[in-house]
Amino acid sequence: MSIRWTRRGTLLAAGAALTTGAESGASMLQDTGPQAAGQPFPQGVKLPRSWEQPPSSGRIGIAVVGLGRYALARMMPAFAESRLCRIAGLVSGNRQKAARVADAYGLKSDQIYSYDSFDRLAEDDRIDAVYIVLPSGLHAEWTEKAFAAGKHVLCEKPMALSPSECERMIAASKAADRKLMIAYRCHFEPYNLKLMELMREGAIGELRTIRTNHQYKAGMATPQTNWRLNRRLAGGGPLEDYGLYGLQASLYISGQMPERISASVMRPEGDARFQEIAAHTASQLTFPGGAAAQLSTSYDAAGLNRLDIFGSEGRIVMEPGTSYGGQTMTLSRGQGSETLTPGDPQVQFAGQLDHFAEAVREGTPIKTPGEIGLRDSRLIEAIYRAAATGRSVEI
Repeated sequence: MSIRWTRRGTLLAAGAALTTGAESGASMLQDTGPQAAGQPFPQGVKLPRSWEQPPSSGRIGIAVVGLGRYALARMMPAFAESRLCRIAGLVSGNRQKAARVADAYGLKSDQIYSYDSFDRLAEDDRIDAVYIVLPSGLHAEWTEKAFAAGKHVLCEKPMALSPSECERMIAASKAADRKLMIAYRCHFEPYNLKLMELMREGAIGELRTIRTNHQYKAGMATPQTNWRLNRRLAGGGPLEDYGLYGLQASLYISGQMPERISASVMRPEGDARFQEIAAHTASQLTFPGGAAAQLSTSYDAAGLNRLDIFGSEGRIVMEPGTSYGGQTMTLSRGQGSETLTPGDPQVQFAGQLDHFAEAVREGTPIKTPGEIGLRDSRLIEAIYRAAATGRSVEI
């Protein structure tokens, strides 16, 4: 995804404090907002050597919008394990890359669309839905375009960069009478599902504290070369991206909404990576009854993906907790502890696809609808507001 600067876009409250000299030149560009455009084929990604297209009967045809690393390396291969979905189209600004991917997945040339020809999806009956895997700042626009074309939408997280964008997406879904699901994959991952079950059962007594750490050290880049460092495409920093897993976990672990939030953000001076976004965000969520969640996320710290949950009668540790794979879980109670292995984390990708397909085919409820994405966007906004003011925010 190439980056094109404009002045359009309402972002989170703390963003005003992270001004950048690059913005001074942005005002000279057309006021059209960030635009979807093709990128080269990502280095290190391998396409399948052989791919057998499943029969279309009984399966939901999905067009993948955006052929970046995550789409190519994680989600598209998962279609091989899906019972109810098939890849029915590709949307990319790089025709050569799209043709290479189409050849690997057994798609015809007329199943490749550009961003300019996206509207023609409305005429393609092979495509029932789209999976939007674009940078976050483009989610709202392309979700609305998909609904205008009469397609259902599975949209990557975060849903969008502001509550108002999320509200627009939900309104478009209702107006089109089409499904909207946010791709919160951990809701389909066995270790996190087991964690939810243990908490519902009171396995560690009354909840006292949740600690989540989601961090890694980003390579040297700039907002012009890495969209995650670009405010208009990514928002305020790692919170919307990696840190969203910790925010989500705190909610499904506690089963509650917080009533108060305090927070801080950090941006190192003179670091080209953090001209526009925070490098680190820390927040504390206080829940009714007094339990608290301490959330930490960073693009500039040693790698860690961990959940620690403390109760009155025990403790649960997951490390990694929300990764693509390799999860571990230890449950400690009294003087003993046990290692739990509830399943293969890899099933989360196909499980997410099939849940979406069931909702489209049968009208069943979606676990992670747009309303959850909107809820999380409002909480992210509150975290940034608390950081900007230095005061706790009441929810």
